[in-house]
Order: sequence, then structure tokens, then C-alpha cells
Amino acid sequence: MLALKWVGGSGGYLSLLDQTLLPSRVKYLRIRKLAEVIDAIRRLAVRGAPAIGVAAAYGVVIGLRELAPSTPAEARRSLKRVRKLLAESRPTAVNLFWSLERMSSRAEALDAEGAAVAELLGGLLDEAIEIHEEDQRLCREIGRHGQRLLRSGWNVLTHCNAGALATGGMGTALAVIYSAVEKGKKIRVFADETRPLLQGARLTSWELRRAGVEVTVACDNAAASLMGSGQVQCVVVGADRIAANGDVANKIGTYGVAVLAREHDIPFYVAAPSSTFDPHTASGAGIPIEQRSDLEVTAGFGKKTTPPGVDVYNPAFDVTPARYVTGFITEQGLLEPPFKRNISGLFRTAATHG
Repeated sequence: MLALKWVGGSGGYLSLLDQTLLPSRVKYLRIRKLAEVIDAIRRLAVRGAPAIGVAAAYGVVIGLRELAPSTPAEARRSLKRVRKLLAESRPTAVNLFWSLERMSSRAEALDAEGAAVAELLGGLLDEAIEIHEEDQRLCREIGRHGQRLLRSGWNVLTHCNAGALATGGMGTALAVIYSAVEKGKKIRVFADETRPLLQGARLTSWELRRAGVEVTVACDNAAASLMGSGQVQCVVVGADRIAANGDVANKIGTYGVAVLAREHDIPFYVAAPSSTFDPHTASGAGIPIEQRSDLEVTAGFGKKTTPPGVDVYNPAFDVTPARYVTGFITEQGLLEPPFKRNISGLFRTAATHG
């Protein structure tokens, strides 16, 4: 099950699974306009930091094609406008900005080579497809490294959705699960329901059941009880942004799960590609946290659950301090403390191999 894919050549479209309709309905959107890409990102039709990054890369192609610049100079101005609009769609997921920067760098290289507008569009589509295929490769590597940490017979708790629905490939946190199962390990997943939008209940359980992985949905408030009764041996989550010191921004509620895991001496792993690490943000204090609509809490899925006029606190993410993280599962392997030094080393290694 692919969260998104490009269909056709330079005149094609972005096919995107509308995750707001899951699990009751499977519908793919055919996106040909920049406004539709932005809307899909904002309303969570596409979600998960890696998937947002891939969608944004294709969004650059769609936006530039829609503006139809006739000269390289017009193309440069159009690209700047498209990038700004996409960058404003969601503030926390760093993969979005990484993807836009990479697309801009490719455009600058093509421009320096004297590429015509049609050549520029073709080159940018090639780059977007490469970003997508690269994410697929990274997911497989994350799974390969992460599965070694899991033992057969373990129950693994995860929060939100960090599977194929959240990436361009097989996922990050769930890639670890899928890879372990492929190795013949018996793994059972406890999926936190993840309020208020229920990404765990709606998406993670749906995805795992389709893959034949044993999954149990648990009320968010049940995590402590599960851990206290010895029913959880490991926690694996994804991330939307990881600061230079190892602080992790992920779906709201992750921080509480990490604290509980520490209290019960349960390993807490974060699975993420190197593009989710933000070396320019020193700590979690510098990560912008998106505030979502009150209606997600007061009238979730169309049913009113609070009295009229009540104040609502609805951040999309929280920040888990690095001290609660056992390790980061990346495409290059397991990254352990001291995180500040080792995260810096991750980028030195990536630069060398690049």
C-alpha cells in the first residue's frame, strides 16, 4: 500500500491516498494543482515527515508546471513562490524543508547549465522521483538495522503512525516491525490510538492488519498499565524533527510514552532517516510546534464532545528530551548516546558518502 506515487511523465499527476478517509474508505486523489498539494498536507490527507517531504518534492514540479514560466528568469521567480507556499503548509516536519532545499539546489544546478524551462521541469521531476526512491531505500535500511534489536515473542508499543502510510516506502518505526516479521520473529504490536485524530487506531492498525502483523489497539491512557503489567518489552516510534542534541519532536503524547518507558526500564527507540535530523536546531526548544484546530478536540470526526466555548489546547506534536531516548535507528545503523556528538558524526559520514 503506497501513500503516494507519481503517475505519468512530465505531464502526469500525483496519486495520493487520502488518509483522512481511512480505515472505512480507500480513495486516491489525482493531484495536478499546487493548491491541492498544500491542502492535502494541511488537512493530513498525506502525513508523516518523510511522506510530506516526498509530496512537497512533487509539489514543486506541479507548482512550477502550473505557473508555466516561459523563460529561465521567470522560472526562478516561480520556483521561489512555489517553495514559499509549500514551506508554509506545516512548520514542524523538517523533511519538508529538506526536500524543498534539495529541489532548489537541483534547480540552481540546472539553471547554471543553461537548461531551458522544459529541461528544468524534467530535471526537477527526476529529482523528485529520486527523493521518493531514496526514501524507499532508507526505509528498508532502517528496518534492516532495527529488526536486530527485537526478539521473537516481544510485544512492541508504538505511538501514532510511522509506517508505509507515513513515508515513501515501508515506514520507519513499522519498518522495524515488518523486517523483524520477515526474519521469522513473532512480534505483537500495541498501537496507541493517538488522540485526537486516532492515527494509531485508524492507520497503524489498518496497515498492520493488511500486512498480517498481530496488532492490538490500546487507549492512550492504557500505556502505563501495559508497561506496569509487563506486557511491553520495547517502544519504537517515528519522528518529525530531531534536534542536534537528540531532542525529538513527534506526535503529541510521545513524550509521555518515553517517560513511562524510562520508569519501567523499557528501551525507547526512535526510527528516522538522516533527513529528519536538524543539525541547525540546537535543542527541542527551537523546534516550532504546530497548533491544530480546536475542532479536532471539541468535535472530532463530527461529534461534539465538549461544551460550547471551552478553551482547547491542541498541539500536533510534543518534544521528548534526548535523555529518554535509548537510541536512534537510522539508515546508517543504531545511533546511541552521546547524541550531540554522534548526530554530528552522522552528518559527517553522510557528507563523505555523498
